[in-house]
Amino acid sequence: MGTVQGFDAAYARLAGALFEQVRALSRDGSGVTRASYGDVETRVLAHLARTAAAEGIATSYDAAGNLWMTVSGRDRSRPAVVAGSHADSVPRGGNYDGLAGIVAGLVCAIRMCRERVPPERPFTTVAFRGEESAWFGKPYLGSAALLGKLTDKDLALQHRDTGYPLMFYMREAGADTQRVLRGEPLVDLRSIAAYLELHIEQGPVLEDAGRPIGIVTGIRGNFRYRTIRCLGTAGHSGAVPKRMRQDAVFAVADLLSRIEEAWDEWLLGGHDLVVTSGVLHTNADTHAPSIIPGEVWFSLEARSRSQETLDGFRRAIAAECDAIGEARGVRFEFDEPILSAPATMDGALVERHARMCAERGIGYMRIPSGAGHDAALFANAGIPAAMIFVRNQHGSHNPDEAMLIDDFMLGTGLLYEAALAI
Repeated sequence: MGTVQGFDAAYARLAGALFEQVRALSRDGSGVTRASYGDVETRVLAHLARTAAAEGIATSYDAAGNLWMTVSGRDRSRPAVVAGSHADSVPRGGNYDGLAGIVAGLVCAIRMCRERVPPERPFTTVAFRGEESAWFGKPYLGSAALLGKLTDKDLALQHRDTGYPLMFYMREAGADTQRVLRGEPLVDLRSIAAYLELHIEQGPVLEDAGRPIGIVTGIRGNFRYRTIRCLGTAGHSGAVPKRMRQDAVFAVADLLSRIEEAWDEWLLGGHDLVVTSGVLHTNADTHAPSIIPGEVWFSLEARSRSQETLDGFRRAIAAECDAIGEARGVRFEFDEPILSAPATMDGALVERHARMCAERGIGYMRIPSGAGHDAALFANAGIPAAMIFVRNQHGSHNPDEAMLIDDFMLGTGLLYEAALAI
């Protein structure tokens, strides 16, 4: 491999070695598992910190347990360019989701140190904890804590496997939860000039288009219910006529069918919208082939780049639940929704990234992000934010997630030049 935006093969080998070292630390069957605020995530951060320190990069942890790796700029008084992503993963997921953004920032910092090219202002790579919602139901835990956005209700969220609260895991990881609970930013937000995040694309769009790089224009927000309960009446499957049944399964099936029909209508109306019910089951204590189910539990989320669309679709779902409840003699109970606002990337940074690609003949396209990212919180906090997507051959949130090292180095080169240019 030749040079890519000034990165020779040695840096590609360095990046590849970091990916494999972290994979070895977090291997779980055919995939990797780095639970939010778990021991494996802690060990990964420690390994990254040792790697940075060996290169002369200053390291520190904030009160939420996020790792910061900083190269001093020529003018240390100026606000820093911050690059990074998250260190955790979904259960038995892919190795590059989140990690690619940390490794990209760290490789840029290492190059600055090795080649004695200090940036004009400080350049910091941050490894966030707890971005994935798979573990506590809420995304962006580390970055939300950094920005003063975690509440006491958030710290009471229960771990998917143990039932222990987030506060317990944060304390075990060394976080200062009392400071987090004060709801104040853990850093002076005026000290951050811009936030840049490289990430693998988590869908097939770039691969299908034959473009290695995506310039992200915006990030979908969402609402998510972890648990909706449909409560009917259990009964004997052979003894209760249809007109007298209060069947929770058929009620939920009716609801999901209506939601899908509404989804199609909203798409035809020009709305950006995706809807998913990823968990669905009857009451484990009583379900059996010969029992009319009296209870069903399911999850529901919707995502959109428009807050108006999210609010409107949520009201439509509530109306359908009321109608089905009245018609079928059931009722729906919703848990507290977890809400994430949509975000728009900084226009000037988007144009700069696109211009760099065009000038260097890099195949790229502008693309919205259907998945959530820490960059959304920075954008919504008023900090200029931008994202670079690297194409992915096998999707994400699965062990087969893939990324060509040449594509990754193209994205890392863009990140490096942007960090020096800001």
